[in-house]
Amino acid sequence: MINIETLKHLSAISPREEIYQRIVTPELEELFARIPKPVGTFGYDPWGYNENTAKLALGTMKWMYEHYFRVTANGLENIPERGRVLVIPNHSGQLPMDGVLIGYAMATNPHGPRAARAMIERFFPTVPWLGNLLNSIGAVIGDPLNCSKMLEQEEPIIVFPEGIRGSGKLYKHRYQLQRFGNGFMHLALQHKTPIVPVGVVGCEETMPSLANLWPLARLLGVPYIPVGPLLPLPARVYLNFGEPMYFEGDVESEENVTTMVEQVKDRIRELIDLGLKQRTSVY
Repeated sequence: MINIETLKHLSAISPREEIYQRIVTPELEELFARIPKPVGTFGYDPWGYNENTAKLALGTMKWMYEHYFRVTANGLENIPERGRVLVIPNHSGQLPMDGVLIGYAMATNPHGPRAARAMIERFFPTVPWLGNLLNSIGAVIGDPLNCSKMLEQEEPIIVFPEGIRGSGKLYKHRYQLQRFGNGFMHLALQHKTPIVPVGVVGCEETMPSLANLWPLARLLGVPYIPVGPLLPLPARVYLNFGEPMYFEGDVESEENVTTMVEQVKDRIRELIDLGLKQRTSVY
């Protein structure tokens, strides 16, 4: 039987607090206690990350990660337990599910959990409520200055060098890497930061786009409007984290930087091929 004191305690808990306690389990609290992520007195960092919101997001994503997308993550031991690192994956799927799943894998990494920061397109913060939500769970506008300052703070950062060229491509171009920007390599050289390449397989099939309504997208001021499913499909996702890549030396020319970028791109292509061989079914 429930005694009077227990009833008093339950009645004192607000619905919001009750939801929080159901999602943020003691195991999740213990996990966050191991994450080397300094925050202020109220749980925020200078870029808007909030520890309590991040806990709720991670607890909410658990079922999606394990049972909906049935993610298989290999090579997580290649993520440094501490210190700066640039995590460089291929980009796909219309919605940033790849970044969310990579972030979840890094946060629950048995070899050392990390609270990853994801560089996002400037478009996302313009969407009401979405910008603040993304900021609070670790996303930051993909500005080189933001990235540089976070690397100085020893943060792990996820960067998609393909940008919207990767996320917005049509399904017929799936797993074809688009042009990479060179910005991440300049940052890696400037801050002596290791690069961990990641091959993502499965997100192409979560939100396949058969066409993009470019004229309407331009009219509305958005990057693209895909013609495809309204909600992500339950494709199996494979994440393969490669061994860290190290680059050093002075930048002699932009062509020299591009050559380094192509080395990372080639490694990501190999990791994508590995994931395609590993998967036995799409859904």
